[in-house]
Amino acid sequence: MGIVVINHVSLDGVMQSPGRADEDIRDGFALGGWADLGDAGPDGALGAAMGQAMGPSFSWLFGRRTYEDVVGHWNAVGGPFKDGFNTVEKLVVSRDPTAQLPWPKSRLISGDVPAQLRRLKEVEPGNLVVMGSGVLVRSLLPLGLIDTIVLIQHPVILGSGRQLIGPGQQTAFDLRDVVRTSAGLVVSTYDRS
Repeated sequence: MGIVVINHVSLDGVMQSPGRADEDIRDGFALGGWADLGDAGPDGALGAAMGQAMGPSFSWLFGRRTYEDVVGHWNAVGGPFKDGFNTVEKLVVSRDPTAQLPWPKSRLISGDVPAQLRRLKEVEPGNLVVMGSGVLVRSLLPLGLIDTIVLIQHPVILGSGRQLIGPGQQTAFDLRDVVRTSAGLVVSTYDRS
């Protein structure tokens, strides 16, 4: 099992609020919805690259804020994403050991998160897939807990917003694969060196 991070990023590394205008307005961010998923193109390359990175068996690993926003949004909207999120196990990292997890198959991870994730990597089948969850990603990266990073790069420069990787973080990764979609997205897969 490995921890796989999959995130949409702009050319300047911004990951904040890719899907919706109201997704993440922290720090006054007003450019939400910049990663129009219609930009993925009709060739299916984005879905295939994501599926390959996730593996045949996976659980979601979310920070609490991303869990509440993403799973909450799709449970309210409905459709196939709702079913997809509710049928897969979701591990949710929170500093609050009493955090409420209202959606099916959700399990709280609190306390010594790195130790718990190391243990899970040894005993759980499949990958732990992180989507969004920038605070979680930035906390795990210097600990060597992230095995693979998949960046879905959109041809846009935003000039502001929260970035996936924080200042001063240094970790070596090796490029495993690059896929270009017919719509001009670049999906780069990196494995920890």
